[in-house]
Amino acid sequence: MPGLKSVAITRVADLSGTFVFAVEGGLVGLQVGLDPVGVLVLAFLTALGGGLIRDVLIGSLPPAAVKDWHYGATVLIAAAAVWGLNASILAIPAEMMIILDAAGLSLAAIAGTEKALDHGIHPFVALFIGTVSGAGGGTLRDVVINEVPRVLRTDIYASAATAAACMIIVARKLGLPPRLAAIGAGAACFGLRILAYRYNLHLPTGR
Repeated sequence: MPGLKSVAITRVADLSGTFVFAVEGGLVGLQVGLDPVGVLVLAFLTALGGGLIRDVLIGSLPPAAVKDWHYGATVLIAAAAVWGLNASILAIPAEMMIILDAAGLSLAAIAGTEKALDHGIHPFVALFIGTVSGAGGGTLRDVVINEVPRVLRTDIYASAATAAACMIIVARKLGLPPRLAAIGAGAACFGLRILAYRYNLHLPTGR
């Protein structure tokens, strides 16, 4: 059975990641010229897509985003704030989008890995669940706006989520404090994503 600390970390990371990803999805919706409904839909996909995929894969049904109204309310508030600040939001530099994306990726990867482990999923599989949880929503968002998903590009994106998931798993094996492990894993994922953007780092390609 999962410990209370682990459950609390999963919920905080999940809801925090939901809000951050919802803001990012709403921002993307504004940038591509969507109406309020379109912005809301894109916010929902970005914020909840990865978590829905995660919960279905680990058999946590109905998914948290469906049975807990806090998730939908969080997305709605974030999307409304983005639309209400329309003019100011569009002036946000591209670097801020990367920061939001990195933060959402980190939080979602932590929540996904923790929840998979709490449900008795083998650590090797939990590694992939954490990665999918982090990158799934952004992938759905990119498909909807007709872009090649970031996870399929050569940029360090999914690999950053994998690194965070790996750190969570190792920390559990070593018996380290869950909160400390979550902070360390989140910082590593966030740092990798920001460094990759800043210094144009990429994984090797087949070319």
